[in-house]
Amino acid sequence: MLKRLTSASSKRSYDHAIREFIDWYCSEPRLAFNRTVVTRYRIALEQHPYAPSTINLRLAAIRRLAYEASDCGLLSSDLAAGIRRVKGVRRLGVRVGNWLTAEEGKKLLLTENADTLRSRRNRALLSLFIGSGLRRAEVTTLRLEDLQLREGHWVIAELRGKGGHIRTIPVPQWVKEAVDSWIFGAGIIAGPLLRSINKAGRIWGHGFTPKVIWAIVKANAKSCGLPSLAPHDLAQDLCATVPPGRR
Repeated sequence: MLKRLTSASSKRSYDHAIREFIDWYCSEPRLAFNRTVVTRYRIALEQHPYAPSTINLRLAAIRRLAYEASDCGLLSSDLAAGIRRVKGVRRLGVRVGNWLTAEEGKKLLLTENADTLRSRRNRALLSLFIGSGLRRAEVTTLRLEDLQLREGHWVIAELRGKGGHIRTIPVPQWVKEAVDSWIFGAGIIAGPLLRSINKAGRIWGHGFTPKVIWAIVKANAKSCGLPSLAPHDLAQDLCATVPPGRR
């Protein structure tokens, strides 16, 4: 079922949602996999402090599971249709997020002074997040060849992001300078842009995972007094956190 999803992030989310549902389903005897059971599961989710979007995502994974089971002959089409009719949780209002302010973004960038190779890499990483609004999964697949000069401006060309969407992202000059400082210091001439560094301070491997990236961001956020920073909080307006004199 998960193989049909194009986004790695969606695969992780759906896999976790289905595992959570199976654990709940097996916690006590149940008669069948049907609309009533899924409705009871939704009620159980509402008793936890989950956001409506989280609950609706888990219900979407269960609906997909029902469709796949129906296609394989493991569940009748009537039962699958009934599960489809289980309504999600209504979202009241629009979430604006816990975005960084311009000053907070600058404070986060200043946690890395680029005096070591590791610090150069981390500063380039933070700059790409704040200045170009990339997702963690997008940063892990970013290659040096993706940085291109188009009509006098640096961009990340034809980046394939979440859901298979392709877009070209502008790279502010101050972000390009941070990236250049890293690639020149690391001696990177092609391939993955951001890479792991071993204890001896040398380049090791061919990149790293979104979890490692988040650990780096979290540690820097804690050091500058932003302990509640969430992964999506780094996506900012391209000019919101540009250092003075670099706009």
